[in-house]
Amino acid sequence: MLERSVLQRALDEAMKKGGDFAELYYEEKQMSQVIYEDERVDKITSGREKGAGIRVIKEGNTAYVYTNDLSEEGLLKAAATAGKALGKAEPAQEKALSLSSQEPAIGRISRDLLWDLTYADKINQLLAANQVVRDLGEEIRQVTMALSDIHKEIQIANSDGELLEDAYSRVRLGVNAVASRNGLIQSAYESAGAVSGWEILDKIDFTTMAEKAGRLALKMLSAAPAPAGSMPVVLAGEAGGTMVHEACGHGLEADLVQKGLSVYQGKYGEMVAAPGVTVIDDATLEGHYGSFRMDDEGQAAERSVLIQDGELQGFMYDRLTANREKKDSSGNGRRESYQHKPIPRMSNTFIAPGREEAEKIIKATPRGLLVKKMGGGQVNTINGDFVFDVQEAYLIEGGEIKEAVRGATLTGNGPRVLRDIDMLGNDLGFTIGVCGKDGQGVPVSDGQPTMRIKELTVGGTASPGGPQMKKIKRK
Repeated sequence: MLERSVLQRALDEAMKKGGDFAELYYEEKQMSQVIYEDERVDKITSGREKGAGIRVIKEGNTAYVYTNDLSEEGLLKAAATAGKALGKAEPAQEKALSLSSQEPAIGRISRDLLWDLTYADKINQLLAANQVVRDLGEEIRQVTMALSDIHKEIQIANSDGELLEDAYSRVRLGVNAVASRNGLIQSAYESAGAVSGWEILDKIDFTTMAEKAGRLALKMLSAAPAPAGSMPVVLAGEAGGTMVHEACGHGLEADLVQKGLSVYQGKYGEMVAAPGVTVIDDATLEGHYGSFRMDDEGQAAERSVLIQDGELQGFMYDRLTANREKKDSSGNGRRESYQHKPIPRMSNTFIAPGREEAEKIIKATPRGLLVKKMGGGQVNTINGDFVFDVQEAYLIEGGEIKEAVRGATLTGNGPRVLRDIDMLGNDLGFTIGVCGKDGQGVPVSDGQPTMRIKELTVGGTASPGGPQMKKIKRK
């Protein structure tokens, strides 16, 4: 970590040209990944990286400079560059800066937990999982797997006198299985991740996860083509919250709202979803992939209710967007690394559970489509129009789950989907991903209960189109 005196001098330098606010973000991280493909260890990577970013805000405008020269001279140079970037204004009255340490709201995660698993241990996990999938039959053509981890230590100091430090570890497991029969190719993907060390393997059996992906790829070889047309769609809790994240969540980030790029602009206090639908972003959920104790501006993590019983209640803010509306940050200022400035981002975003048993929702649906796993797709970030691929789906007939179908797509509009939810289950499932925005990727998780949407277009190939379309690839 950087010395307090160096941080103080860098902030003093950044504020010399009259900035309203200055911040220094220091980061040191260690990463590793093992990739297994085509019956062999394909790649082992590891690395260390550290650097600092200095941000100056003046009259709502931001200058951001980053450097990996962590000497006092290098930091002062970066701070001076950031301070000068916002113009030649006369220096403001000197402000006495005095950094005071503040501990994160929740205790640190032990670094030791991450390093308990050696490279040999990881390779043995991959070999065993590969064998389980290959044993499913000759129609399994390819198995690709990865085990990744990162440990990060951060330090944040700002001109408000705050000095915060934190450390955490995050791990991710992924399996992709490809099956082929008579020219037909189907794939299935399973992933898991958490803010934790490799003790996650005490809760998740990697070989079972891999076998599940392989069996699904094989099952889809025998599935019938999905029907086309408008029909009720039941999204199972295990499908996770891809829909709410992509087609709704981004529209609730304050920077897009303030730029007029959100369908929710000007709708605070209005009914934007069906009664009973509550959307929450909660970075405080223990161990979830998108969780953190404090955001990348040092704001304590929060549970933010965005939509309450159908009514729009709030947005996700970082420090800058909150100041524009004279509000407090909601703790959603996130950045990919020290090379990026913080912007409003989701953490763990989900639709809160309802009261119905999942089985009752199926029984109450005479005809429709049950979606158990979502794929990638495209979303119009301005109006919420979307096209999503479906990885696993089944027909519902007479209130019963029937045969599997393949090749399904879901076409619709995110805000309209929220209004068309007519049944909510009492379960709750999450998926993980890396969310991309403004050239930055951050880890997130999204969730939902089993829920029924009164009508969606299934199996269509029409795309909403437009320059704002964002390609979605779940990772």
